[in-house]
Parts: sequence; structure tokens; C-alpha cells
Amino acid sequence: MGRWVGLDLGERRIGVAVSDPLGITAQGVEVYRRKGDQADLRYLAQRFAELDGDGLVLGLPRNMNGSLGPMAEKVREFGERLGELCGVSPVYWDERLTTTQATRVLLAADLSRARRRQVVDQLSAVLILQSFLDAGAPNKD
Repeated sequence: MGRWVGLDLGERRIGVAVSDPLGITAQGVEVYRRKGDQADLRYLAQRFAELDGDGLVLGLPRNMNGSLGPMAEKVREFGERLGELCGVSPVYWDERLTTTQATRVLLAADLSRARRRQVVDQLSAVLILQSFLDAGAPNKD
């Protein structure tokens, strides 16, 4: 059985998370520094395969009123291209306030500002994926 791979796409970094094989819990994998769309797509498709990915969840940035802005369109375009490379249809999940929530968790853990900056995107990916799993992620089969 494959795993869900969750991504938090940012302008400079991409947080990566993966579920356990049963799709119950999300764990952080890494923060990838962006190098350009083509290189990013190749790298993430390779990681998807290495992680035994079977489903792809991307955080969709929404405005607080629920509307979609320009970054949401970029995420969808990137997600469609990545989905094609991975052979799956991507799922887009509301990511409102995940970075804020991740920052609060890291502050509570008393991490330095530099360390928080290194891991906040990874934790955001975990929060996006875990929220998706908790909502009853559809079976990939």
C-alpha cells in the first residue's frame, strides 16, 4: 500500500511530509530549496517514488474569506504538472493559517529563530497532510 505525500509550496522552499502506509499519521520528511520549476518537478517526482507515494496532497493557499489568489493558481498549475509526472491526480487542501500554527508550535518548543526558519515549511506540510488525513482521506485504491 502506498503513502500520501503532502507538500507546502512556497516561493523559496517546499515542505515535504509523508503518511504512514495506513494513512493515519503524517511525518515530516524535509524542506527542499527551490531551484526552478523544472528542477523542482524532477526532484519531487523522484522523492514521490522514493517515498512509495500513491497520493499527492498540496496545500492550497486561500485568502481568509475563502477566495483563491494568484499563489493558489501557481500551486494548481505546479500540482497538475507534478501529478502528471507521478501518475496521480493531486488533491488540494486548504492551508489557511498552517504556517502560523507551525510557527506557534515551534515557538512553544523554544526553537531559535534560525532553526524555526529551517523547519517551519516541513511542519506546515505535516499539518496540511494531517488535516487531510483526519478529515477522512479517500482510499487511494
